[in-house]
Amino acid sequence: MDFRFLFQRIRYIILNPAIAWEAIQRENRPIKYVRGSFFLPLIILVGISSFLGSLIFINTTLGAMFSVLTGIGSFLMLYGGVYASAFIVSEITKALDLGKDFVVAFKLVTYSLAPMFICLSVSKLFESLIFVNLLSFYGLYIFWVGMEKMLAPPDHKKMPMLIAVTITLVIIIGLLQVVISRLTDTLYFTFFA
Repeated sequence: MDFRFLFQRIRYIILNPAIAWEAIQRENRPIKYVRGSFFLPLIILVGISSFLGSLIFINTTLGAMFSVLTGIGSFLMLYGGVYASAFIVSEITKALDLGKDFVVAFKLVTYSLAPMFICLSVSKLFESLIFVNLLSFYGLYIFWVGMEKMLAPPDHKKMPMLIAVTITLVIIIGLLQVVISRLTDTLYFTFFA
């Protein structure tokens, strides 16, 4: 895991997305590197924040295992959500005649969700700061800039793609949140309560 890469990439993707996307396109790093050095550290941080927030601030009557399942559930929701979204984004780009490349779709989704990962790290730890999640919408701008750099769609395809991807992310993350939350609750109350 390359922490220097992680911090620099977060800084550039948040503060200057245009320069960051140029570097991403130029570097052409494999999906394994992006996953190991950017994506996994951020969602592990969200999972740990979810665990600690549940254990310290929320979980007053439930056992510690509930907090463990909450942290694992947050991790699995984001992991599955990003991969499912990247698959759908690659299908959307194919439908819009922009090519079908899962690696590009994965990079677009992963880097665009960086603000959401950071916001979730804060709001899962301190539930009273849930309003911080509104800053996640900055990811739409990051996606827009990345889409222009990585796919170069014609002007009339940019807005339909942004809308389709936004709806896709909301539906997939929302469904996974509900399913995994019910699953972790069922596991806890069946085996650990």
